[in-house]
Amino acid sequence: MRSDPNLIAGLEGFEDAGVYKISDDLALILTLDFFTPIVDDPYIFGQIAAVNALSDVYAMGGKPLTAMNIICFPTKKLDMSVLHDILLGGLEKIHEAGVTLVGGHSVEDDEPKYGLSVTGIIHPKKVLRNNSAWPGDKLILTKAIGTGIVSTALKGGEAPEKLLRRSIRTMTTLNRQAADLMVETPGVHACTDITGFGFLGHACEMIEGSEIGLRIFSSAVPVFEGIRDIIDEGFLPGGLYRNKNFRMPMIEVKKNVPDWLLDLLFDPQTSGGLLISIDAKEADGLLMRLKDAGVEDAAIVGDVTDELRAKIVVE
Repeated sequence: MRSDPNLIAGLEGFEDAGVYKISDDLALILTLDFFTPIVDDPYIFGQIAAVNALSDVYAMGGKPLTAMNIICFPTKKLDMSVLHDILLGGLEKIHEAGVTLVGGHSVEDDEPKYGLSVTGIIHPKKVLRNNSAWPGDKLILTKAIGTGIVSTALKGGEAPEKLLRRSIRTMTTLNRQAADLMVETPGVHACTDITGFGFLGHACEMIEGSEIGLRIFSSAVPVFEGIRDIIDEGFLPGGLYRNKNFRMPMIEVKKNVPDWLLDLLFDPQTSGGLLISIDAKEADGLLMRLKDAGVEDAAIVGDVTDELRAKIVVE
């Protein structure tokens, strides 16, 4: 592959977005994401897909500026009002983020799919990588987990209404507020957003091949109230098993961690929260500001240590 000295983040790692330097004080953040519906309401689906795509820019510490729609739609199977509602839901969240929609592209497909290509900006020296945590850092997670399990239960017609509403509220909440507070706080060394590889999968990306490791305080990880009941009923997505099988060689699990909670830590998320690695002296202050700003699920969920090498201990 052709090398380019202006490419700050590209295909070589597990970064959330690409970053390309334009000048000494300006870089572009480039990302793209789209998927099939995970809820029945097309308007809410549009909101979730847009929030999910915008999240990658926030995870890099940047400001999203423009978006382009990506649309796959079965015009012969579904009424065009469904497409209208999907796009309207997406547009609401695009506007809420202060982003300008500049166009898009659509194709005929057997199943609806929707998402965004997003362009953001950042100072080249302020890019937050996912693999630049420091020993001694604390880890803050800004959203509760469980969206993949709830979506699986919904497909089976067994998702409790209260739990479904809780999951939707999480997935339709922008990471904008959390990101704004993060970039204003000194001592933030790394960040990623929690999506399809699950909490532990993305945590593994933060330390893979490095000289550091993580300790995760499993009981501190925010989870949806009532999620254990549907886990016990067997509503586990296939992606959870794939995540777990792939990453367990990097993980040591203490005996006090229940099986249901370990499974949940691998649950593939849609539009999940930010996982922030921050200097321990600044962690409590950022956590307080997050909660004061309405990021109610934010919690300190672990720390970074040089006593482990490319390993995670879940305790």
